[in-house]
Amino acid sequence: MKTFADKVIDFNSRLHYTGELPDGFRVMNPYLDNPETLQVMRTFYNKYYKDTRQRKFLIGINPSRHGAGVTGVPFTDTKRLEQVCGIRMQSAYTHEVSSVFMYDMITAWGGPASFYRAFYINSPFPLAIIRSTTDGKWVNANYYDDPQLFEMVTPFMIASLKKHISMGLDTSEVFILGKKNAAFIRKLNDRAKLFERATVLEHPRYIEQYRSKDKPWYIDKYIRELGKVVTKKKIDE
Repeated sequence: MKTFADKVIDFNSRLHYTGELPDGFRVMNPYLDNPETLQVMRTFYNKYYKDTRQRKFLIGINPSRHGAGVTGVPFTDTKRLEQVCGIRMQSAYTHEVSSVFMYDMITAWGGPASFYRAFYINSPFPLAIIRSTTDGKWVNANYYDDPQLFEMVTPFMIASLKKHISMGLDTSEVFILGKKNAAFIRKLNDRAKLFERATVLEHPRYIEQYRSKDKPWYIDKYIRELGKVVTKKKIDE
């Protein structure tokens, strides 16, 4: 029987976006761009997901260039990957704001082994999106930044979410990171009927950048909301 890790590794190894994009947008695929990303990703999932447990789903937006866009692991830059998860990446060194909050919360939860035993994190668009600026630079973009972009990537996102669910996710309640993200996930859910209920949490980047003074409160909120489903699952079992 395939483990949860086997299914995630297979999904990531086959990831390839072939759809259209509006002018000025590009997709970055770390699994094709850097051979070490595949190796690091395999190590991570085999360390924390080598079982057949059902997990709750935390849904982000899409990977950033400095987080999963490098490591292949959602909300995980190379700094947290090494310092918290004990997995070193030789070919890159990155610091990503969302990863700081996420791993502070995971540490408060009880550490990555405990957290990842109960939860799986990914995004409707599981590859990094970048857009060009007027001065010729490329910066992070969200799948919902442009109406045409959203429509173009919607079929791919629905297919990706269905594949995530098939790995062994509990669809009775999902946790969506970011209020704007939640509005668009609801549109996808209206079309595809993927999830029964959604709980919306403030996005880690928003907290870290704009609400850093209240960070302990937000960490408590995450743990409180996520803890409800873990406690309920234990009672049901």
